[in-house]
This record gives sequence, C-alpha cells and structure tokens, in this order.
Amino acid sequence: MNFRTSIDQWRVLAAVVDHGGFAQAARHLHRSQSAVSYALARLQEDLGVALLTIQGRKAVLTPAGDTLLRRSRVLLEQFERLESLARSIHSGWESELRLVVDAAFPQPLLLGILRDLREGCPDTTLSLADAVLSGAEDAIVQGSADVVVTTRVPPAFSGDWLMDVQMRAVAAPTHPLHAIGRALAPADLALHPQVVVRDSGQARRDEGWLGASQRWTVASLEVSRATVLAGLAYAWLPTHLVEADIAAGRLQALPLEVGAMRKMPLYVVAVQGEAAGPAARQALASFRAAAHG
Repeated sequence: MNFRTSIDQWRVLAAVVDHGGFAQAARHLHRSQSAVSYALARLQEDLGVALLTIQGRKAVLTPAGDTLLRRSRVLLEQFERLESLARSIHSGWESELRLVVDAAFPQPLLLGILRDLREGCPDTTLSLADAVLSGAEDAIVQGSADVVVTTRVPPAFSGDWLMDVQMRAVAAPTHPLHAIGRALAPADLALHPQVVVRDSGQARRDEGWLGASQRWTVASLEVSRATVLAGLAYAWLPTHLVEADIAAGRLQALPLEVGAMRKMPLYVVAVQGEAAGPAARQALASFRAAAHG
C-alpha cells in the first residue's frame, strides 16, 4: 500500500502546534524554518485538506486539522513505541516476559511487582497466568514461562525460597462446626462438605487434609473463599486472603485439635537459568525484594 503522507510530516505538524509556530518547531526539530514550512505545505497538498490557517502571526489548526492531528498523535505514539521496542530487542531485552504465579502468592505483593516491571522494562509485554499446585511445575518443565512462583521446584531446576504462606482452616460463623463447642477432631470435619481448589496441572495433585465425605472442587481460591463465606463448606485458605474476613466476623477459624494451620512454601524459579534475559532477571529481583523486603 502506498501512503500519500509520512509519519515525519505528522510529527512536524504536531511540533508546530505544540511549540507555538514554525520557528519554534524548527528549533525543536533541529531543522530550518523553510524545511518545516515545506513539510507542512506538502502534507496539506497531499491530503487536499487545509490543516492550518494563519491568524495574525500565528498558525492555528482548522477544524479538519484539529481532528486529523488528534488521530495522528495516536499513530505517533504507537510509532515511538515500535522504535523503542526495536531498540530494546537490539539491546537484549525480551519482547515478552511470561510469568506463572501460584495462586497463593499474596496479590498486593504481585501488583507491586507488576508495577516495578512496568517501570523497569516498559517495552516488554507481560503475560501473567496463575496456577494451582502442579500447574506451576508444568510451566517450568514444559518451558512455557520465563519466571515461575511454585510450591515445588522440579528436579534439575533451581529455585529461591520466597516465603511460607500460612493456610488456616475457616468456616462462616453460622457453620454447624462452630456450634459443637469443643476442639474439633477429623471425625467432626468428615461429616461436612470441604471445598478445595482444583490442581491446574496435569498431575491433578491433592494436598492437605481431604477426609471429608463430600468434597467440593472449585477453580480458584476466590471461589473457594466465596463458598466458605456463604456457609456452604469449610476450607483451608491463605491467612492473607481471609484475615480481613476474620477481623470483620465474616469468617471464624475452626478450633481443630491438630492441623488448624499449616505452611505452604513458595519458590521463584528462572526457567532459563543463567540464560535468563534482563526482564526475567528484573522479575526475579522484584519477587525476592517483595518477599524479603
């Protein structure tokens, strides 16, 4: 496709408007004033549309010029990003960074990490997926991610410990288990539905106590929490996910004889190891800082 105009011509128009005139735009663009005037004359001639009108000593946009300039600014910004991305690729930065993060990793920390990555590698596209149990391990073994937060590090890979997520047994205040009035034994739990989160990996692994005669399997921690809040079941959920609910009285910790709380370790893994790119290395540093800072 042959275009009548060039990105440079639109850049000149924007400079004239933004800097208040032909002479000012020429200084900003490091060109002669005649070169600026010629570029705009050719732009208007090629379009067959008047973009500027002279009022006194000032060039003012026509209605058509105002509309077209606003549209062209989007293209100018996209073109600038395109060239910036090319420079990043040339300097070794990844065009895309793929993150897989276990669903138990605290969301406020994750959002802070994403903010760091947006500022530190703005030309790298981020792909983020969550995982449950073996789903994160699959991403490591299959090489479908660059940086992974997982509960287990597969053989032949190295990972850094980030934190232990505390899992707490909870139920709604109206749940029948709270009416028993004593420390709960496994036999008490077995009589009521337990909600668990489905393993997102191929192994379909189970963890923790699963002795309930009726088990409800859901797709995410958020659905598990909602089910417990509704009084339909009990569950072990990350303390950071339910601490506000407990403080507000929406949930209560179950008084178990043993196993009321357990810890789940989280590790961060650079899938490519020493060959990890700069964006992946920055992600590793951000996860470590968020967990240990």
